[in-house]
Amino acid sequence: VDLLRQHRVPLAVATDCNPGSSPLTSILTALNMACILFHLTAEEALAGATRNAAMALGLGHQTGTLEPGKFCDLAIWNVDRPAELIASLGFNPLHARVWRGA
Repeated sequence: VDLLRQHRVPLAVATDCNPGSSPLTSILTALNMACILFHLTAEEALAGATRNAAMALGLGHQTGTLEPGKFCDLAIWNVDRPAELIASLGFNPLHARVWRGA
C-alpha cells in the first residue's frame, strides 16, 4: 500500500460481495478492514469507496463525486469526523440515504 501511495495510485475499497469467496455486504465493514488491515486513513478509505471506486469502474465521469450533472447515491452519516465511521463494527450511524439524486 505504501508503494501504491508513493506512486499516487488511487486505492479503491469495496465489498466484492459474491457467494464463493466474499459474503461481505457491509461497506462500513469493508472500510474498517481497509483501515485496520492496510493502514488506510479514514479519508483514504472513504475516497476509495467513492471517487476511486467510480474511477476504477470507468464511471468517474458520471458518479463518485458530488458535482452538477453527476448521478448521486448519497449516504448522510451522523458523525463528526470520518474516523467515526471506521471505529466500530456493528455501529451504523446512517441518518439518511439519497438514491439517484432523488
